[in-house]
Amino acid sequence: MNTNSTAVLVAGIGGASLGTEIIKSLLLAGTYTIYGCDISPLAYGHFQSGPERTFVIDRDKYVESVIEICRAHHIKIIIPGGEEPMNLLNRRISDLQADGIQLAGNSAEIVAICSDKQRLFERLRELDVPIPQTIAIKNRQEFSGFPTPCIIKPSTGTGGSRFVFLASDQSEVQLYLHYVLENCNTALLQEYLPLDEGEFTIGVLSLDNGQVFSSIALKRLFHVKLSVMTKTGAGLISSGYSQGLIDDFSSLCEQAEKIAEVLGSCGPINIQARVRNGVLLPFEINPRFSASTYLRALAGFNEIDIFTQYLLSGIIPPKPEIRPGYYLRSLAETVIPKDQIKQ
Repeated sequence: MNTNSTAVLVAGIGGASLGTEIIKSLLLAGTYTIYGCDISPLAYGHFQSGPERTFVIDRDKYVESVIEICRAHHIKIIIPGGEEPMNLLNRRISDLQADGIQLAGNSAEIVAICSDKQRLFERLRELDVPIPQTIAIKNRQEFSGFPTPCIIKPSTGTGGSRFVFLASDQSEVQLYLHYVLENCNTALLQEYLPLDEGEFTIGVLSLDNGQVFSSIALKRLFHVKLSVMTKTGAGLISSGYSQGLIDDFSSLCEQAEKIAEVLGSCGPINIQARVRNGVLLPFEINPRFSASTYLRALAGFNEIDIFTQYLLSGIIPPKPEIRPGYYLRSLAETVIPKDQIKQ
């Protein structure tokens, strides 16, 4: 362990996930001693090179286990590696703060708003932010129809595009709506936006006082199956694996920064959107770092390092210079002998 490094804990280190990308971004910065934890003994991050040590923790005592790790290893910064760890830790933020531990994420208020898509899109509409046509349905009896093609998805808990469907006609609308409502409390129906002007994932990093620090945009490519969840005659739904062109998309970044500003973002926020007539139309906003964070770090915008150093020092760093280019990704394989599974 480097005595001059900063000890950090990545909470949630499942394979091909945000957590493992965060670890790679921290390694790229080169100034951290990295610890990781996960409820699964088979989480890929346990076997990923880089962490000083990783831990399998109790699902039922999640926050208590995380705090114990931080106490034992003098960790003052936790970075959530997924939606569920983020939500669990945010609910107990006062307990973390009582131990002098900072959570490298957005405010509890922003997490709550963005975690409920019905509430989020109602709020965006109130703020006059351009959005796709969107309605929320709690039961099929109140549903009177919606233009197709359209997207149908749960209002909550859609990390990894779970239960997200593209309906091409009214019969598919009824089918998918029934399925989502059978599994979730509220379904969100959203206008399908064509890919004509592109799909973008844009990271906006704001400071804890709400001041926007900077942003970075990636125009997504769909040349391989890794980045495509569904493709039909009606259109395409992207997967959780972004790759594509990082460049100077200044107009779209300005629009994304405005969205972060009016929402009151106080940390990382990731806006997924398509564009119509030059206008950014968000269809998903996640109040956390994006799983494409390592691609951003390779492009010169290491948002993990920037935000962590800011939380520790209070010093606002200079804005990064982006290296334009195509940033591509794939999957990696590993083999773990049975006697080396994490306990």
